[in-house]
Amino acid sequence: MSSDPRKPERSLTEAAAERAQERSGEASPWATALRELALVDQAAYEAVGRTPTPSLDEPIRKLSNAANYSRLWLGIAAVIALLGGERGRKAALEGVVAIGVTSASVNLLAKSIAARPRPDREELERFATRDVEMPSSSSFPSGHAASAFAFSYAVGRQLPELAVPIRLLAGAVAYSRVHIGVHYPGDVAVGSMIGSGIAAMVASVGDRVVGAPSS
Repeated sequence: MSSDPRKPERSLTEAAAERAQERSGEASPWATALRELALVDQAAYEAVGRTPTPSLDEPIRKLSNAANYSRLWLGIAAVIALLGGERGRKAALEGVVAIGVTSASVNLLAKSIAARPRPDREELERFATRDVEMPSSSSFPSGHAASAFAFSYAVGRQLPELAVPIRLLAGAVAYSRVHIGVHYPGDVAVGSMIGSGIAAMVASVGDRVVGAPSS
């Protein structure tokens, strides 16, 4: 068994299940459901990690790395602002603001509260084409997924013609974090929801200040 100190003794859902069990007893439906979710989360991570996908590994790893520090989204924002006219500039600005607020909320608040250790890759077969350095920050929630969906929400709202492709790209980035082994599926699922939610709040504030986007 691995002696990696980052290996989680229990997941967040397992911890929540224990609390539910303490309050409502072992037969609590909430405790049972949370334990089952924890098992699904771990099983999905292991299934992805053990499935050989040699033609996909390197492109997915490169996509994931491109999204480090939101470089992918900032690059797209620059192109949209340059080529998209007034609507493009507005979409780029809202997208960048959404990323900023989301990144601060996730990295400074959510990760410090959750403090979930990163997955233990040592127990899985390692594919060299997926190899990246394991981040040292908390695994939950995924900052990459949160920023991806925050940006895609903002851009899709302002430029509906880009809504589908930009959200598909955000989904691919979110999945890439599981594929290369640095996040559990639950981390990216919750991160995606957090990013979309924060972007919606940023949009609401923006609409009150400068007006709603024109259709």
